[in-house]
Amino acid sequence: MERFDKSFTRQEPIPEAGIAAAVDVMRSGVLHRYGAEPSQVAALEAEFAAQTGAAHCIAVASGGYAMGCALRALGVAPADPVLTNAFTLAPVPGAIAAVGAVPVLVETTETLVLDLDDLAERIAASGARVLMLSHMRGHIVDMEALMAICDAAGVAVVEDCAHTMGAAWSGVPSGRWGTVGCYSCQTYKHVNSGEGGLIVTDDADLAARMILLSGSYMLYDRNGTAPDAEIFARHAGTVPNVSGRMDELRAAILRPQIADLPRQVERWNARYRVLEDGFRAAPGLAIIARPQAEAYVGSSIQAVAGDPARVPSFVAGCAARGVEWKWFGAERAVGFTSAHRHWGYLAPQRLPRTDAALAGLLDMRVPLTFDLDDCALIGRIVADEAARHLA
Repeated sequence: MERFDKSFTRQEPIPEAGIAAAVDVMRSGVLHRYGAEPSQVAALEAEFAAQTGAAHCIAVASGGYAMGCALRALGVAPADPVLTNAFTLAPVPGAIAAVGAVPVLVETTETLVLDLDDLAERIAASGARVLMLSHMRGHIVDMEALMAICDAAGVAVVEDCAHTMGAAWSGVPSGRWGTVGCYSCQTYKHVNSGEGGLIVTDDADLAARMILLSGSYMLYDRNGTAPDAEIFARHAGTVPNVSGRMDELRAAILRPQIADLPRQVERWNARYRVLEDGFRAAPGLAIIARPQAEAYVGSSIQAVAGDPARVPSFVAGCAARGVEWKWFGAERAVGFTSAHRHWGYLAPQRLPRTDAALAGLLDMRVPLTFDLDDCALIGRIVADEAARHLA
């Protein structure tokens, strides 16, 4: 039988330009963003703002910090309800809980996006005024419809774009529909600085508050997209310092990756399409349809087993041949994969549609260290094991 022998967690090397810039930073000894002149972080902020079309960008320590910073800047207080996807990863409800707010989970459709009917009902029932929208595993909900619901109800939308940097809906970049967009630069995301996050917004007052929150002290004008001084004058001295700045080393590593993101998206999608073709031949396994309005980044791929009871033997069979799946229907959280019932810091919530969607849901990472032949081989192994275990 064919076997796959590459790692599903091995990333590509940092680009040579990033390595050279990082070495220069280390030789300078100036790793703090407010000690460097010129600053790699400020340059990254200006470049990412330009790439996304945002007025302001703030570079921070992680994607989780980015979400928490956005919530604080929006004035979310302890015990406030904050809406978010029932299907997401733990850092999203974790960011809400970390500011003392109460996550209100919204149902998930069979296409893995937020259920808009349930969203409208939970806005009315909870009185929440903020939605932390997670584009989980790169699947984007109908953003025109979502924004119509939220705008009518006075709900501010914070987009968690950890899985959609470089993606778009109806030609608008992910992160640019809502009031704030948050991105992750963690190793397994679309750009890699180990940890790191980026925040974008067009709202000058929110930008000023987030810059101050991130720990700018009185050096806020050194942000790469800083609002005017009079904007900061409204907030300086009243916004707490919750230090979470990005450092010069990470920004140096990220700048060439951000510039190269459009090419990387094309490479991911080429691999995704080969895997998608292979999985379509797998009996008992269904692929998630992608809407025409969605320009996605195929850095992961999802499939649904028709009979969840058969998933463990299928996953084990694939693993024995070197192919790794993560299962969202498992009893226990494993690695990075968890479901709402695993988050013990949340009050249990009844989510039958989400539970049904996750019961047979399988997820596979698509590293760029795989080539197209690798993806074709994975497809053949998956189809073979599906015939053994899922048919």
